[in-house]
Amino acid sequence: MERILYSDGDLRKISWIIQTSQTVISQNRKHTENYKDKITKIQSKYVALHVALFWGIGTFNIKNKDSIKIKLDKKIMYQQLKTQISI
Repeated sequence: MERILYSDGDLRKISWIIQTSQTVISQNRKHTENYKDKITKIQSKYVALHVALFWGIGTFNIKNKDSIKIKLDKKIMYQQLKTQISI
């Protein structure tokens, strides 16, 4: 099944939406004290993306063989994610 993942974050909270043709699941969380006001907005957006993916898998909203379109609102995130860096 095709899913669309939207995520966002700021200095105090993260949020995400997982959408299919039939459902829309919306979640949000406050940052833990370890992160609150200590990370940048772009770092918070990456935290939101990471949490959204693992939350979706853990709650079985994202399953094997699903296709996931990740919607990003910052061009720099797209550029960083598409860059292949050898480790």
